Parts: sequence; structure tokens; C-alpha cells
Amino acid sequence: MGSKSGSRLRSILALLLLAAVAACGPQQGEPQTPAPGIGTSLENKGSDTMVNLALAWAEAYAQVQPDLQIAVTGGGSGTGIASLINGTVDMANASRQIKPEEVEQAQANGIEPVEHTVAGDAIAIVVHPSNPVDGLTIPQLSDIYTGKISNWAEVGGEDRPIVLLSRESNSGTHVFFLENVVRQGQEENDALFSPNTLLMPSSEGISAEVRQNPNAIGYDGLGYVTSDQKVVAVAVGEGQPYVEPSIETVRDESYPIARGLYIYTAGEPQGAVQTYLAWIMGPEGQAIVRELGFVPLQ
Repeated sequence: MGSKSGSRLRSILALLLLAAVAACGPQQGEPQTPAPGIGTSLENKGSDTMVNLALAWAEAYAQVQPDLQIAVTGGGSGTGIASLINGTVDMANASRQIKPEEVEQAQANGIEPVEHTVAGDAIAIVVHPSNPVDGLTIPQLSDIYTGKISNWAEVGGEDRPIVLLSRESNSGTHVFFLENVVRQGQEENDALFSPNTLLMPSSEGISAEVRQNPNAIGYDGLGYVTSDQKVVAVAVGEGQPYVEPSIETVRDESYPIARGLYIYTAGEPQGAVQTYLAWIMGPEGQAIVRELGFVPLQ
């Protein structure tokens, strides 16, 4: 075959190949949909109380939808909500409800935060196992954390100084405890934590200090209480029943320091976020809530 004939044949074959590729691919004007899950990821950030729960959800969901990458980080409820306001996360975990000023900041950025209750929780009061104090009232806890009561002997314990442990101020647990225990749920109350309070960076930090310090008192989400800490029963006031935190006492509302755990989204959830949230609030997700010591929705 001559060089002209060979060149022409190569040209014809190239044209046929291009036509075949065009026929297999999307036609002009048709949407080009990527394969499901390819390059799909969700950013989930916020509450340190919820971080172990969120990690367990993400790990279990990977078996259901392996193409979806879910990145989970803590940092505190305030950090998660701030990231939602800034538009840098898909889902913000919070162990407190969003504040009105945070809603306003989000709306100023064109974001409408939507709240989803995904579990319940109790804030447990924890002390060293050797501490003889079995029960405290909300007013006593308020006086302890504001520094009005500074010795265990004042609440039926030994003559020892009380060492106060708290989460840091960006923690949703800190905010909830401040509003509902230190300030006793009174809007006009402006009480603050004692300046002697040791601010711990995590729930695990409180647990570790309580285990080694006979004088310490701390508070933690129910899922972080371990058998080597003593849980103190809590009463609303003098003469009221003392109740220990549990799934049952949160559900029947007899334990006085209970709360919801939340995920906030920017607007009503869509797509992968909507599907994931539905799974979290369904039987599989709620079984993990119970397994980790928190309170399932049903």
C-alpha cells in the first residue's frame, strides 16, 4: 500500500474512533452526572461531648455507603456552630442549642441554621470514689461552682477543699451547665464560675482528674462516665428526691440536668446530608447512641 493510501486509512480510522467515543458519551446539552459517591465528602465538626458518637456513626455508615467520606472533628459546640456560620462545614454538632446571636450571624451570611435533635444526654456530677457525698441539690452545686461553698464538710463530706473542674467556655456542656446549674435556669441570674475553677480541654480530661484527685468535682456527659468515678445524685432542691442520671431518668424527666444533643445544618438537609441524618435518627444510628451510653430518641 502506498503512503497516500496508508495516510488516508489512518484518517478514516481516527474519525471512526472519535464517532464511537461521542456515541458512548453524553450528548450535547445533557447533564453529566458523576458516578455515585465519587469525590463525595461531608465535613462534620463541633461538640467534644458528641465527637466519639459522631466518629462511631461515621465508621458504621462507611459500611452502608463506602463511597461517602465523612470527616469528623471536635473543638467544641461553639467551634462547630461558628464553622456552620462561616459555611465551612456541612453539619455542626452541638451539645447546646444555638444562640439567637449565632442565628443572626448565620442569617447575615445567607445561612439559615436548621436544628436536628439526634440524641438525649444527662450531665453527670462526678467525684472521686472515696468521696462520701452521695447527693447534692442544684442550689448547692451553684454555690460550689461560684465558690460560696469551698469545703466538702459544708455539704456532708470530709474537711477538704473542693477542687472545681469545668469544661472550657467554647464547650456546649460548659454553657449548658452555666445556664442551668450555676445560674439555676434563672434568666436574670448573672452568676459566673469561680475564678478558681480549672478549665479542662475535654471530657476525658475531667474524668482523668476526678479519678486521681480525692477533692475534685466535675461534670460530664453521661457517655463519658466510667466505673472508676462516683456519680452524685442530684435534687432540684432541699426536700426533693435525689436522682441519678440514666437513660430512664432522662426519658421520664426526673433527672434535673438533662439536655438534647443536636446537629445543625445550613438550611433543610439535601442529598447525602439528608440521607445520613435519616440513618443517624433511624434504628442503626440510635443503637449506637445507646451503646455509647447516651439516650436514644426512642
